[in-house]
Amino acid sequence: MLVIVNPYASTVSDRLKNLVVYALQGRYQVEAVDTERRDHATQICREAASEGYDVVVAFGGDGTVNEAANGLVGSPTPLTCLPGGSTNVFCRTLGIPGDVVDATEHLLRMADDFRPRRVDTGRVNGRHFVFASGIGLDASVVEQVDSHPRLKRRFGEWYFTWAAISTFNRRYLVRPPRLRVETPSGALDGVTVIVQNSDPFTYFGRRPIRVAEGGALDSGNLAVAVLERATVLEMPTLIPRIFSGRPTSVLRHRQVEGFQPLDRFRVVSTSERPFPLQVDGDYVGEFDEAAYEVAPLSLTVVS
Repeated sequence: MLVIVNPYASTVSDRLKNLVVYALQGRYQVEAVDTERRDHATQICREAASEGYDVVVAFGGDGTVNEAANGLVGSPTPLTCLPGGSTNVFCRTLGIPGDVVDATEHLLRMADDFRPRRVDTGRVNGRHFVFASGIGLDASVVEQVDSHPRLKRRFGEWYFTWAAISTFNRRYLVRPPRLRVETPSGALDGVTVIVQNSDPFTYFGRRPIRVAEGGALDSGNLAVAVLERATVLEMPTLIPRIFSGRPTSVLRHRQVEGFQPLDRFRVVSTSERPFPLQVDGDYVGEFDEAAYEVAPLSLTVVS
C-alpha cells in the first residue's frame, strides 16, 4: 500500500499521519509519501502504477484524490482514500466513513474482502475528474476559497458560504461571464454549468447538495445542469432548493435547466472574457472553451 499524504489538507497532521500508517501496517506493507507541490500526487501515482503497488490511498482532500486519480487512470492499480479535507466528497461516494479513525478501520477490513472495480471518470480539456466539475459562479467560489487555505481549514463549509455570497455580489450580480453549452441536441446559454460524474454534487456538513440528475460512477454519461441567470431576485429562491437535498429540486427552478445525461459536449465563452473552471473542488484556471467527455471505466477503485 502506498499512502499519499497532503500535509496541508484541512485535518491532516504529522501525528495523525503516523497513527494512521502504524494502524494500516497491521494488514498492509505500507509506504507513505508527502506531496510537496501541485500535481505531485499525479507524478507519484504514475510511478506507483508502473511499480505494481496493490493499492494507493489518497490521504487528503478531494484535490489530492483528483491528482491521484489522474496518475492512476488507465492502470490496474486501484485507488482508495482517507478523509483529510474539509468535504471529502469522493470518500463518501465510495462509502468510506468521514471520520479518519473509522475510515482507517474500514481500510483494514477491506483487506479481507479486497474487490477492486472499474468506474467512470469525467474529462475536461484532458484533465480527469472523479465526481464533479463546475464553470462560472461555482468555480469562482472555489478560487476564492483556495486562495485563503487558513480560513478554509478553520471555518470549513461556512467559509464556502461567505465566499459564495461575496463572490456573487462582486462578480455575478452586475456583469457575469456568459457562456454557452453546446450539445448534439442543441445549445443553451447561461452563467454557470455544473457537471457531475456521480451524486451528490457536494456536501454542506452532513447535508448532501444535489444539482444535476443522472450522475453515477458507472453510468457511462455525465449529468449536466445550467444556471441561465443569476440575479438578486432569483438567488433567494434557488438557495433553499440547493440545500433541500432532494433530487430534482434544483432542476425545477425556473432559471435552471438540465440536460439528459451526455457522453460529450463543450462549453464556450460568449463574452469578452474567459470563464473560471474547477474540477473536484480544485480551481484550475480560466478558459475560453472547455471540452467535456466521459471516460468509461477508466479508473480502478477499491472500498
